[in-house]
Amino acid sequence: MSRMYSFSRASLPAFVIALMAGALGACSTTKPAVYQGEEFSETSTFSHDFATSAPATCEAARRTLLSQGYIIKQAKADMVDGHKHFQPESDVHVEIEFHVVCAPNDGQGKSTTLFVSATQDRYALKKTNNSASVGLSVLGSVSMPIGSTSDSLVKVASETIPAGQFYDRFFGLIEHYLGLDTGLPAVDLDDKPALPVKPSAKAPE
Repeated sequence: MSRMYSFSRASLPAFVIALMAGALGACSTTKPAVYQGEEFSETSTFSHDFATSAPATCEAARRTLLSQGYIIKQAKADMVDGHKHFQPESDVHVEIEFHVVCAPNDGQGKSTTLFVSATQDRYALKKTNNSASVGLSVLGSVSMPIGSTSDSLVKVASETIPAGQFYDRFFGLIEHYLGLDTGLPAVDLDDKPALPVKPSAKAPE
C-alpha cells in the first residue's frame, strides 16, 4: 500500500527554503542581454555633417584633439585616432581614446559626415605581494623568506562614452577650426603649406 506524503513550509529546513527563494528570485530578475539595447535607430550623437571636404574635416578634428592635449596616434585624410590620460584619484587612472572617421557625402567634396566614438578605460592600482627566499651556504639548507610588494595598473572598466553634450562640444570646436562658427569662410585645410620661395636674383644694372 503506497503512502502519499505532504510537507508543510514549517517542516522544511530554513536553508532549503532560502535556496528555493534564491533560485526563484534569480529567474525573475534576469537582465536582458546588452545587445538588446542596440536599436540602430537614426541618431546624431556620434555623427555630424560639415559643409567641407573629408580631408579638411579630419584635419580640423586633428587640430581639435591637439588643442585639448590629446596625443595623436594616427592621422590620415579620412581618419584620426588620439588618446589622453587622466588621474582623477591617486590610485585611479583613466584614458579616453577618440576614433574619428570622415566620410564624403558627394563626389565634389563639398559635404562630409564625421563619425566619432570615444572610449573610456578605467584602471585601478593593485598591490601584489611577492615572496622570495635566499639560501645561506654557511648554514646549509636554511633559507630566509623575503617579502615585497609591487604596484600595477589593472583595467577595471571600459565603455563607449554615450554623452551627447560631450560630442557636441567636440563638434563645436571643429566648427571653430573650420571657420564655420563665426560666419567666416571655411579655412581651406586641404592645401599643403606653401614652400618658401627664394628671392630672384637682382639683375645687374
